[in-house]
Amino acid sequence: MESITPPSAIGFVGLGNMGYPMAARLADAGYQVTVTDLNADVVQQFCNETGAQSATSLNALGASSDLVITMLPEGKAVRKVLLGGGDATGDCVVSGLKQGTLLIDMSSCSPVDTRALSSELAEQGFSAIDAPVSGGKYKAADGALAIMAGGDKEYVEACRPVFEVMGKLFHTGGPASGHAMKAMNNFLSAGTLALTSEAVITGAKFGLDPKVMVDIINASTGRSNTSEDKFPKFVLPGTFNSGFYLGLMAKDLRFAVDLAESEGTPNSFINLLSGTYDKAEEALGFESDNTELYKYLESLTESE
Repeated sequence: MESITPPSAIGFVGLGNMGYPMAARLADAGYQVTVTDLNADVVQQFCNETGAQSATSLNALGASSDLVITMLPEGKAVRKVLLGGGDATGDCVVSGLKQGTLLIDMSSCSPVDTRALSSELAEQGFSAIDAPVSGGKYKAADGALAIMAGGDKEYVEACRPVFEVMGKLFHTGGPASGHAMKAMNNFLSAGTLALTSEAVITGAKFGLDPKVMVDIINASTGRSNTSEDKFPKFVLPGTFNSGFYLGLMAKDLRFAVDLAESEGTPNSFINLLSGTYDKAEEALGFESDNTELYKYLESLTESE
């Protein structure tokens, strides 16, 4: 394989809670950034703040970029943006790409679907990296995300300077392995939130002070990112504003279920947890903060 030139012109699709600060860091680092999003007002605001360019179409974005990053809510949106959705316009990123343009999907998507999409893109001559992130919008703004990149190692390394503007890079293996790693990480993250919530709710009902409980947990073997970070910052103060939607966590857990089923691995905990988050999303709404799972579980106690 010939050496890959590090990209300088970046197309960025998706300026949501995570995409906006990630793309802003790239623009601040001096990359030539062209952006697009369904929300035209957000695009205009972003361009005014960063000096980035607004794409007139997905085709034009692809044509002006030697690297295209997608940061979208789910895999169907990624597929439509990259390959088109069969509508009358036929506007999509791939239709405008030059040969050698790299594609990076930093969304959270089903690893099973990503494996299929990567194969389709390869058939058209384009290399794709799946590079989901962990850390939330605050770490996105600080450039401190954990980035899990799946794909050919040489392509991943060529993009290392870009990745390191946004966070710490981990190469997870071949195509779709980044999305598989993200699904498993979020399974664990969601699990510790649910377990810690149930423990604190139960202890509080018995008469324990929740803050004292969390302090003791953090000095003991039950500690986790949930007890050390989410509870002190978002749960105990009652702010519930970690910046990651409950609906997105529920979606990632469904990806974890799909992955376990596709590989034939034990899935009793994944299935139970996914069902709990689905019910919480139904009760509280997609855009509730994921830490509001505590409120959902607490409401079950109050209703008994």
